[in-house]
Amino acid sequence: MWPFSRKQNVQDFAPLPTETKSLAAPDEELLAILGASVTGTAAVSASVALTVPAVSAAVRVLSEAAATLDVRVQRKDGDAWVDDEEHPAWWLLRGDACPWASGFETIRDLMAEALTRDAGGLAWVNRIEGKPAEIIHYRDHVISVEYADTGEPTYRLSGKVVPAIDIIHLTGPFAKSPLNMAAEAIGVAHKMEQHAAKLFTNGARPAGVLQFPAGVKLGDTALAKIKAGWNAAFGGSGSGAGTAITWDGAEWKALTFSSVDSQFQELRTFQVQEVARAFRVPPGMLYEMSRQTWSNMTQATREFLVFSLEPWLRSLEAALTRALIAPSDRKTFRIWFERDDLTRADLGERATAYSSLITSRVINPNEARDWEGLAPYGAGNEFANPNVTGTQPANDNIKKPNEVAA
Repeated sequence: MWPFSRKQNVQDFAPLPTETKSLAAPDEELLAILGASVTGTAAVSASVALTVPAVSAAVRVLSEAAATLDVRVQRKDGDAWVDDEEHPAWWLLRGDACPWASGFETIRDLMAEALTRDAGGLAWVNRIEGKPAEIIHYRDHVISVEYADTGEPTYRLSGKVVPAIDIIHLTGPFAKSPLNMAAEAIGVAHKMEQHAAKLFTNGARPAGVLQFPAGVKLGDTALAKIKAGWNAAFGGSGSGAGTAITWDGAEWKALTFSSVDSQFQELRTFQVQEVARAFRVPPGMLYEMSRQTWSNMTQATREFLVFSLEPWLRSLEAALTRALIAPSDRKTFRIWFERDDLTRADLGERATAYSSLITSRVINPNEARDWEGLAPYGAGNEFANPNVTGTQPANDNIKKPNEVAA
């Protein structure tokens, strides 16, 4: 049973009070509002960091992967866990979390906030007669959290304290988000993006220069005519193959990329790898494919599930369970994400594995069909080897060794 049963409404909460921030220890939000930055650092605000393609890709691949997995509310039946579609949390997570947002969007946004905000992902659970009726994911800072010395959180919704059991709170380690932990590396990537834009916008780097001897003095009118004549003769496409004629001792000197310029692409690639390390995702999932091959892609996907996504899924399951499963029901109910979609082999490999397991009578055909989402058939519950001629005994008729000896 839930500890209370009254209906809660958004209108129950007072308007959001003005939050006081101290200039003695300004946080990242205040610095962003003031447009300030710390001298000598490349770190950028979260909104700017998300304009770096590698960062937005890392946030999306983690948050969307978690939200795409099949989430289930399950009840313990003996030693097995079975789906419980009657639980009120089932359709909040698999259907509409509230009238304007789906369960998929809510889970995705909670994950994205936990990856980009130190406070983590926060959502409020509205209850009717003690049962979860809505999950509302508010805009930034409507829900706030403060911690006691013991680590116990106090949550406020529009300035009013709300029970912790009504809040879905997803956080990462170190009390800081991966985005802010890697602020310097992301800032360097952003600076490189800016440099590349300046380098190639409007032909920022000229192909060469006309150099006149030191003794030649040219007025503004002469320089304007020289520039206009040169551009008329050699500017634009198709004019680069003409013969250049210089005067007054002028020399044409072509500009070449320096060694630093030639390594610029390598440096940008390295920053993508730095972002991948910060979010603990394989670089190939950020489309940095320099070391990605067909042979290691499957292994990289498995490593992504085990080392990148799995810790977040465990935290997400715990956060959802605390808010959506009554305390007295947590021994018999759970919220669980189906991981098989990320590790599933292709059809040929699955068929080979199923055939081997069925012929060795480890599973029966109906169990394999259930894994594929197919309906069972009449004789599919028998543990038989279809490759052996003759009728095979069902599993219940197989004698145990002590019965044979008797």
